[in-house]
Amino acid sequence: MAADDPYMVLGIKRDAGQEDIRRAYRKLAKQHHPDLNPGKKEAEARFKSVSAAYDLLSDPEKRARFDRGEIDANGSERHGANYSRAYADAAQAGARHRAPPDFDINDVFADVFGERRRRGAGAGGAGGGPRARGGDRTLTLTVDFLEAVNGAKKRVWPSAEKSVDVTIPPGFRDGQVLRLQGQGEPGGAGGPAGDALIEVHVKPHPYFTRDDADIRIEVPITLAEAVLGAKINVPTVSGPVTMMVPKGSDSGTVLRLRGKGVPSAGGPRGDQYVTLKIVLGDKPDAELEEFIRGWQPKHPNNPRLGMGGS
Repeated sequence: MAADDPYMVLGIKRDAGQEDIRRAYRKLAKQHHPDLNPGKKEAEARFKSVSAAYDLLSDPEKRARFDRGEIDANGSERHGANYSRAYADAAQAGARHRAPPDFDINDVFADVFGERRRRGAGAGGAGGGPRARGGDRTLTLTVDFLEAVNGAKKRVWPSAEKSVDVTIPPGFRDGQVLRLQGQGEPGGAGGPAGDALIEVHVKPHPYFTRDDADIRIEVPITLAEAVLGAKINVPTVSGPVTMMVPKGSDSGTVLRLRGKGVPSAGGPRGDQYVTLKIVLGDKPDAELEEFIRGWQPKHPNNPRLGMGGS
């Protein structure tokens, strides 16, 4: 069997029916159509060969003559007759994206892109093929909590061959999606490329939590700071600041730092809310215990009064 035997080119048996021939051509056309393989000469040559093979085998008369040995795979008379080679010339020297005349290449693109494309849309693409928008690519990107709050630049790879720097706007939320236009799958027949859709995931922070535009944090303080009051350094999403702890602060007291929350587009930043937590330390303090024993009887106080307990 010759290397350019049309049966071999389409990968079918010699007794294949017309539907088998058509199905084989559709499969190979989707793989090798030049509009889906821009700049790949090998794919273009393969598509021409596949188209010529389909043109011959889909014509019952040409197929019968080939099977009897009267014409070769190019449609030439084997015994010198002036058999017409119009179909072979069309495959080899015609428009580079041309399919056999009874086969609608729109059907191939409908399979590739998931929908029927408008017939006769060849004005925008080389060789008369339909302009088809490329598919979108879906990516994921994980960023740190502070990068999402304050904004950052990150690098992503829409494909294995290409990386793109993207900007995470300040105040970005977990699960939001960035759209990069034109960074998706290539279009067909000169159509536009699809987009890259980047779903952003935000890592939790060990101290900060987000409440819409506000930031919340729990800050430990000593008993002395709670009783006497103090100036303490408190972390914020934009850097540490000094905050005043009022005298006599209880655990659970909430203080507000204005404008230290999440920035928002076209609006003011949120606030940061600081919840105080009194921490006595890891080891018991004998001197403190002795003081409390003498102090407590003179200052009776039941913070659970009214709760039904004692």
